[in-house]
Amino acid sequence: MTTIRDVARLARVAPITVSRVLNNAGPVNMETRARVETAIAELHYVPNVLARSLRFKHTQTLALVLTDITNPFWTRVARGVEDTARRFGYSVILCNTDENEAIQLETVNLLLQKQADGILLVPRRNGAALVERIRRQQVPVVVLDRHIPGLPVDIVRGDSEGGAYALTRLLLELGHTRITLLSGPEDVPTAADRAAGFRRALVEAGCNTACPVLFGEYSYTSGKALALQALAAQPAPSALFAGNNLIATGALHAVRESGRDVPRDLSLVCFDDFPPELLVEPFFTTAAQPAYELGCQATHLLLERLSASSTGGPREIVLPVEIITRRSSGPYTG
Repeated sequence: MTTIRDVARLARVAPITVSRVLNNAGPVNMETRARVETAIAELHYVPNVLARSLRFKHTQTLALVLTDITNPFWTRVARGVEDTARRFGYSVILCNTDENEAIQLETVNLLLQKQADGILLVPRRNGAALVERIRRQQVPVVVLDRHIPGLPVDIVRGDSEGGAYALTRLLLELGHTRITLLSGPEDVPTAADRAAGFRRALVEAGCNTACPVLFGEYSYTSGKALALQALAAQPAPSALFAGNNLIATGALHAVRESGRDVPRDLSLVCFDDFPPELLVEPFFTTAAQPAYELGCQATHLLLERLSASSTGGPREIVLPVEIITRRSSGPYTG
């Protein structure tokens, strides 16, 4: 294996000079730098990243801990994180917890042992305890998508409450007064926020009692089961509001299997859009969060905390949600 001493010997310099070139640290004249870079290329030298990280106490690595990488929303967030990190010379470790608290704790513990420079975290439920665990190791952390009540921490999220309110208002303006919200877990902040926005719009319109909230999981399977439960009610809803895009996909299949059509027999809207590259024919009316931008801004904030010049207390960045009207929502027909 080629070593830094081999590079130094070929370039006719001391090993410390090679180190300065590699780390862009300390004075090295242009002629000497050119010799070192030529030697590195000829010998195909690859620096020992682990050794450098132990010496300089940083790994140029960020960790992104997600709850469900199969959700297209999170793939867009991950792309925003990776693109931003790469521009600043960082690599990203992507971790998936499957919405499982035990896996989440095990993952964070492993990342702390591996000395990730900073962590971007989507907490499952017990977010406060997990954030405090990371902080005790003096590792910067930014929470994505979910707020943690009572805990001052850097957060970047979409406006779940406001988006749900606006999407519910759209259904009300179309004449729907029997709307069922098919939600994620009740103790996950995004689900609670979306339920709050949904209920606020209904209270303002005076039709809250006819519009239940059914809590489940942020998954296709849960969406299908919740939709079948909603459709079995008497009277049946005229519109379904899915808490995310996976729930919406399951709900759509349930509606079609029941012999109904969207939007002829009922409307179906959802929170979160699908990436444009996955849409052959856009269908769902959505409250679309800027997923890629969320990943970019969260990474910028984490890198700011990693810099020596970082000042100020925790920040919460709430990104606006866009209502996109498509074919899945139509006027109430009785």
